Amino acid sequence: MGKMTGKVALVTGGAEGIGATVGRMIVEEGGKVLLCDIQIKKARALAKDLGDNAEAFELDVRNLDQWHEAVKFAKDQFGKLNVLCNIAGISEPGNVVDGPLDTWERTIDINLNGPYFGMRAALPAMEESGEPGAIVNIGSMIAIRAAAFVAAYSASKAGLLGLTRSVALDCAERGVPIRANMVHPGAIRTPMYDRYKYSGVDTPENIETNFAATHPMNRIGEPEEVAKAVLFLASDDASFTTGVDFTVDGGGSIRS
Repeated sequence: MGKMTGKVALVTGGAEGIGATVGRMIVEEGGKVLLCDIQIKKARALAKDLGDNAEAFELDVRNLDQWHEAVKFAKDQFGKLNVLCNIAGISEPGNVVDGPLDTWERTIDINLNGPYFGMRAALPAMEESGEPGAIVNIGSMIAIRAAAFVAAYSASKAGLLGLTRSVALDCAERGVPIRANMVHPGAIRTPMYDRYKYSGVDTPENIETNFAATHPMNRIGEPEEVAKAVLFLASDDASFTTGVDFTVDGGGSIRS
């Protein structure tokens, strides 16, 4: 038996990067997964590759109605829902004074309102399953140690940390067997990272060197390293763990 046997998970950002890697590992560990993304063609291709234990659903995490439809789809396809992984997110540069207002609004909508809508839609279904459940939200080392050049991203991930802890306490106080935890990646080799690396601001080599230097381990992380932490928190291996922020950042959040 795998660590996700008997689990049904909804994963946002499931078309690529960390989300796709988490989706693949859930199936490999015996679970079933609904891959949700606005990039529906990529999500469907991955679901087809993963077989009968995976499906895809087109979801804009900013839309609460679509969230309710996604949760219903998961229940219709797999009979229940007991794991939610909020992985979809964006990161765009900009400080408070000069950053575009639409960057602020879009970042808060996707990175903070999106998980809020997801938990609002999914929690009743997870409770209805009558089984232990888990929510895993993706944060960032920048939630712990803010960065000047990404004000909206810093705020959205710090806000999500507070929201995750609030949900963890709420479920515990109500006697609901659903845990809520957070994984804080550092710079990870994903399409989001590549947008910075190939932005044209500097050579890709210099950008890679500079990003790696913000981590004491002096390298960029891999999606599999983050996905393993997500799977641990989503599984019954973490049955007495809730409200934590689990760093997978090469020491970036504690650097001097």
